[in-house]
Amino acid sequence: MSRAIDGTKRLNRRKKILKLTKGFRGRRGTNYKAAKDALVAALADSYVGRRDKKGDMRSLWIARLNAACRAQDITYSRFIEGLNKAGVKLNRKALSNLAIEDNAAFVEVVNVAKKALGA
Repeated sequence: MSRAIDGTKRLNRRKKILKLTKGFRGRRGTNYKAAKDALVAALADSYVGRRDKKGDMRSLWIARLNAACRAQDITYSRFIEGLNKAGVKLNRKALSNLAIEDNAAFVEVVNVAKKALGA
Protein backbone atom coordinates (compact mmCIF):
# COMPACT_ATOMS: atom_id res chain seq x y z
CA MET A 1 0.00 0.00 0.00
CA SER A 2 1.33 3.41 -0.89
CA ARG A 3 2.04 6.03 1.73
CA ALA A 4 -0.16 9.13 1.81
CA ILE A 5 1.94 12.26 2.24
CA ASP A 6 -0.52 14.90 1.12
CA GLY A 7 -3.60 13.77 3.00
CA THR A 8 -6.13 15.95 4.74
CA LYS A 9 -4.87 15.27 8.28
CA ARG A 10 -1.48 16.75 7.49
CA LEU A 11 -2.99 19.66 5.56
CA ASN A 12 -5.55 20.42 8.28
CA ARG A 13 -2.85 20.43 10.97
CA ARG A 14 -0.76 22.86 8.97
CA LYS A 15 -3.76 25.09 8.18
CA LYS A 16 -4.65 25.20 11.89
CA ILE A 17 -1.13 26.37 12.81
CA LEU A 18 -1.07 28.98 10.03
CA LYS A 19 -4.51 30.24 11.00
CA LEU A 20 -3.33 30.77 14.60
CA THR A 21 -0.23 32.64 13.43
CA LYS A 22 -2.09 34.95 11.06
CA GLY A 23 -0.81 38.48 11.62
CA PHE A 24 2.66 37.43 12.81
CA ARG A 25 5.50 39.33 11.15
CA GLY A 26 7.46 37.97 8.21
CA ARG A 27 7.91 34.25 7.69
CA ARG A 28 6.47 33.54 11.12
CA GLY A 29 2.96 34.02 9.77
CA THR A 30 3.26 32.26 6.42
CA ASN A 31 5.92 29.53 6.65
CA TYR A 32 4.76 26.42 8.53
CA LYS A 33 8.08 25.57 10.16
CA ALA A 34 8.67 29.13 11.41
CA ALA A 35 5.00 29.54 12.35
CA LYS A 36 5.06 26.39 14.47
CA ASP A 37 8.03 27.63 16.49
CA ALA A 38 6.55 31.12 16.82
CA LEU A 39 3.21 29.72 17.98
CA VAL A 40 4.80 27.65 20.75
CA ALA A 41 6.57 30.75 22.07
CA ALA A 42 3.45 32.91 21.70
CA LEU A 43 1.26 30.47 23.62
CA ALA A 44 3.85 30.20 26.40
CA ASP A 45 4.03 33.99 26.65
CA SER A 46 0.26 34.33 26.72
CA TYR A 47 0.07 31.81 29.57
CA VAL A 48 2.54 33.88 31.58
CA GLY A 49 0.79 37.10 30.57
CA ARG A 50 -2.56 35.94 31.93
CA ARG A 51 -0.94 35.48 35.32
CA ASP A 52 0.99 38.75 35.16
CA LYS A 53 -2.23 40.60 34.36
CA LYS A 54 -3.60 39.79 37.81
CA GLY A 55 -0.68 41.54 39.52
CA ASP A 56 -0.84 44.45 37.09
CA MET A 57 -4.52 45.02 37.86
CA ARG A 58 -3.87 44.90 41.60
CA SER A 59 -1.14 47.53 41.18
CA LEU A 60 -3.55 49.72 39.22
CA TRP A 61 -6.24 49.44 41.91
CA ILE A 62 -3.72 50.30 44.63
CA ALA A 63 -2.49 53.35 42.69
CA ARG A 64 -6.07 54.57 42.23
CA LEU A 65 -6.86 53.98 45.90
CA ASN A 66 -3.72 55.80 47.00
CA ALA A 67 -4.68 58.85 44.93
CA ALA A 68 -8.25 58.80 46.24
CA CYS A 69 -7.09 58.34 49.84
CA ARG A 70 -4.60 61.19 49.68
CA ALA A 71 -7.43 63.47 48.58
CA GLN A 72 -9.02 62.56 51.93
CA ASP A 73 -5.79 63.25 53.90
CA ILE A 74 -4.85 59.63 54.57
CA THR A 75 -2.27 57.37 52.98
CA TYR A 76 -3.15 54.08 51.31
CA SER A 77 -1.35 51.97 53.91
CA ARG A 78 -3.06 53.71 56.83
CA PHE A 79 -6.40 53.38 55.01
CA ILE A 80 -5.97 49.61 54.62
CA GLU A 81 -4.82 49.32 58.24
CA GLY A 82 -7.93 51.19 59.37
CA LEU A 83 -10.21 48.97 57.28
CA ASN A 84 -8.63 45.85 58.77
CA LYS A 85 -9.07 47.20 62.31
CA ALA A 86 -12.70 48.12 61.53
CA GLY A 87 -13.34 44.65 60.10
CA VAL A 88 -14.35 45.92 56.66
CA LYS A 89 -14.03 43.09 54.12
CA LEU A 90 -13.85 44.91 50.78
CA ASN A 91 -11.23 43.97 48.21
CA ARG A 92 -9.09 46.49 46.37
CA LYS A 93 -11.03 46.12 43.12
CA ALA A 94 -14.32 46.98 44.83
CA LEU A 95 -12.75 49.88 46.72
CA SER A 96 -11.20 51.24 43.51
CA ASN A 97 -14.53 51.10 41.68
CA LEU A 98 -16.20 52.76 44.66
CA ALA A 99 -13.67 55.60 44.58
CA ILE A 100 -14.25 56.14 40.85
CA GLU A 101 -18.03 55.69 40.62
CA ASP A 102 -19.40 56.76 44.00
CA ASN A 103 -17.11 59.26 45.71
CA ALA A 104 -19.55 59.98 48.56
CA ALA A 105 -19.65 56.30 49.55
CA PHE A 106 -15.86 56.10 49.35
CA VAL A 107 -15.55 59.11 51.68
CA GLU A 108 -17.75 57.24 54.18
CA VAL A 109 -15.49 54.17 53.95
CA VAL A 110 -12.46 56.41 54.54
CA ASN A 111 -14.18 57.90 57.58
CA VAL A 112 -14.80 54.38 58.95
CA ALA A 113 -11.10 53.59 58.50
CA LYS A 114 -10.05 56.87 60.16
CA LYS A 115 -12.39 56.23 63.07
CA ALA A 116 -10.93 52.74 63.57
CA LEU A 117 -7.43 54.23 63.64
CA GLY A 118 -8.54 56.76 66.24
CA ALA A 119 -7.50 59.74 64.15
